[in-house]
Amino acid sequence: MNNILLVEKLNKNYPSFSLKDVSFKVKPGEIMGFIGRNGAGKTTTLKSIMNLIHYESGKIEAFDLDMNEHELENKQRIGFALSELDYYPNRTIRQLMNVTKRFYKNFDEKKFDEVCKLFNLNLDKKLEELSSGMKVKYSVAIALSHKAELLILDEPTSGLDPVSRDEILDIFREIVKNKDRAILFSTHITSDLDKCANNITYIHNGEIVYTGTKKDFVDSYLFVKDKSKNKDLLNDYIAYKELDDRIEGLIDAKKKDVFTKHKINPVEPDLEEIMVYLERSKNNESFAL
Repeated sequence: MNNILLVEKLNKNYPSFSLKDVSFKVKPGEIMGFIGRNGAGKTTTLKSIMNLIHYESGKIEAFDLDMNEHELENKQRIGFALSELDYYPNRTIRQLMNVTKRFYKNFDEKKFDEVCKLFNLNLDKKLEELSSGMKVKYSVAIALSHKAELLILDEPTSGLDPVSRDEILDIFREIVKNKDRAILFSTHITSDLDKCANNITYIHNGEIVYTGTKKDFVDSYLFVKDKSKNKDLLNDYIAYKELDDRIEGLIDAKKKDVFTKHKINPVEPDLEEIMVYLERSKNNESFAL
């Protein structure tokens, strides 16, 4: 199996928004971070993958099987969760598990109990009593209990405190360590990807801007803090902002020499800096200071 998930030329049209030829792939052992600002098309893409919404054209395969032709078979092997669990809020975790397990022929109740114990999940707590972090852990526990080989999660760390987020990211790394499973998760918290993702797919306004290794993406850019405030270099930035004591912004890594010859030393950016400045550039937004 070359790809656990393949999305090819996916198109979905709404009156005010469209996915346009969205294509990417996820291989065994990968954690793929799916990034983009709110409204960029992340959730629409994930729902399309799971056949929760109709899309106009494109091909989606999971485990080398067409998702439309083998939907029930594939969904037995996928763990999927949207950003917030809000169904049956008055039911306990145990009650929800008893309903959910009917949909999975390989569901292992003993495994579920073991994972919940590992996650410190109280099976007798109601869904409405769970924190956001505990709800994510519940979703992961369900996925692991029916032996899901692919986890597709929409904003799983949104709203979590730093400790809970770190715990979830540790769980993600543990899940894929044997290289037989993979995780695709959308997020706007790019620092999470710095800690656990080895690949990213970046979507902007319904179109894929980049898909590939995180390292290659980061290596394509450099970040400048110019205390000399050399305005002759402004056209060499992808996007920038002027502060009281400096000009700072993102540049193409190929333009490093343009800045070093002016005794300005660009540094490696983090994902948040790249995304912020790329979004400003692509939307032609100015920084309001």
